[in-house]
Amino acid sequence: MPPAATDWISLEEAAAILSAANVRFRPATIGGWARAGKVQSIKLGGRRFVRRGEIKALIAAPRRVRASDLQPGLFEDLRD
Repeated sequence: MPPAATDWISLEEAAAILSAANVRFRPATIGGWARAGKVQSIKLGGRRFVRRGEIKALIAAPRRVRASDLQPGLFEDLRD
């Protein structure tokens, strides 16, 4: 299925999404990523648009690790 038109957002919208997650980049920086091929983009009418999903993927959810999953003895030096 082809992507919907709403999947493409302006560089300003991309910067706002990142800013809402406390990750601050100027639209020009995101445009540089697009020109370098680091994020998929299209150019229409002299404006560049990037995929919303790719920008949201830059915002990683915090990872949780159980203590039992850690390497045994990793923090033994801290107990003394």
